[in-house]
Amino acid sequence: MSVGLLLLIVIAVAALGYGLGRRRALASVQGDLRRLHSLPGYYGQSVFILTAAPALLVMLAWLLIQPLVIENHVISTIAPGSIADGSSTSLVLSDVRRMAGGLDALVARSSLSEGDIAALDANSTDVRGRLAEVGVALASDVDPAVFETAKAYRLILRTALLIMTTVVVAVTLAGLFFSLSRIRPDYRARNVSERAVIALLIASSFVAVMTTVGIVCSLVFETWHFFRLYSPEGFFFSTVWNPQFRGGSDLGIWPLVWGTLYVSFIALLVSVPIGLLAAIYLAEYASKTVRAVVKPAIEILAGIPTIVYGLFALITVGPFLRDYFAAPLGIGSSSSSVMTAGLVMGIMLIPFVSSLSDDIINAVPQSMRDGSFGLGATQSETVKQVILPAALPGIVGAILLAASRAIGETMIVVLGAGAAAKLSLNPFEAMTTITVKIVSQLTGDTEFGSPETLVAFALGLTLFVFTLALNVVALYVVRKYREQYE
Repeated sequence: MSVGLLLLIVIAVAALGYGLGRRRALASVQGDLRRLHSLPGYYGQSVFILTAAPALLVMLAWLLIQPLVIENHVISTIAPGSIADGSSTSLVLSDVRRMAGGLDALVARSSLSEGDIAALDANSTDVRGRLAEVGVALASDVDPAVFETAKAYRLILRTALLIMTTVVVAVTLAGLFFSLSRIRPDYRARNVSERAVIALLIASSFVAVMTTVGIVCSLVFETWHFFRLYSPEGFFFSTVWNPQFRGGSDLGIWPLVWGTLYVSFIALLVSVPIGLLAAIYLAEYASKTVRAVVKPAIEILAGIPTIVYGLFALITVGPFLRDYFAAPLGIGSSSSSVMTAGLVMGIMLIPFVSSLSDDIINAVPQSMRDGSFGLGATQSETVKQVILPAALPGIVGAILLAASRAIGETMIVVLGAGAAAKLSLNPFEAMTTITVKIVSQLTGDTEFGSPETLVAFALGLTLFVFTLALNVVALYVVRKYREQYE
């Protein structure tokens, strides 16, 4: 039985419990609702909660713990000498999973029985052909120990799924009978339901927090593994980025940091003034007709896929800047440049600044405008001295969102700025960013445990620290310069 089908069974039993609980509550008072502590629906909800929640918690815990236990057991069953030289544990385990999946597909699509699967030989030509038909290509020198481990791994998974199904169904039925036995006229079903809702809200907040913690921990742990293989001095103090997959790599981060900041600075230099001025015009000066047309037109820019912006940078903006600015001035000959990516990214970020700033400016109370006008201020003075200081926190938030979007952008940089990691002040030269290199380092045939792959996590952690510092600085600016009104 699959996990999805088991989940449907739990929900179906809980839904049945809802109806039974509601009916049992009404029957306990012969239909007189005044004798019930809670409304009949709360009794049904209490049965639903006590039936589904324990079973779902057991299923979740099982699914989280099962892979760790099974994989550790599988790894321990493989004799160290039986693994081919140069193969890491992660690669062997990946091969085991892939072969086990192929055997499952083989059983599903053919007439082979479980006994036939157990008797298969890794070096059999027939086996290779059958697995190739279901999308699993085995090398000519498949390790027999790994193949036998894949068969055992598959059998353990099937057994664990059967045990989990039995346990979850038993917990579901136990919860159903227990919750139905508690229904009485004086049973505080509403309290149970409300406490469950509060627990759900707390769990949702906890998931959001733990997701952030999990992201940070994954970056920190993998970065620690990277620094065990590559010196932190070379990473933080080298100005050369030259990953060589055969050894002798230079993995200095500063060319990538410089490219990221340079492209983002140009993008914000384009988007922030245009977006903020557009927001002020739409909120304070434009008529309703103009606002109804211009605001949706600007927001359309936010719906355009970034790959389209990248193609626009590659085909239109890049050649234009090269032919009419860089080449005549003798400062560049390539259509891929920081200026190309920065300009196009700035156009993409205009809606992020203008729409949010417009909403924040419109949220400033009209009484503040009226008071300013009553003191004799002009409209421009009111905007500068009253509205913008009051809306500063929201405007800074909009700029922060645009900055984070610029720092994390990949496709526009790939197509518009190129992939050259260098330190240069010339905006018409090709450069690259941290996000582009993260993608390039995690794609390819390199082993996951190598420094050239693990460096992607160090880059991600560095990007996270830069973004966090940006938020701290913005928070300081907001607290220092914002105007507070009662």
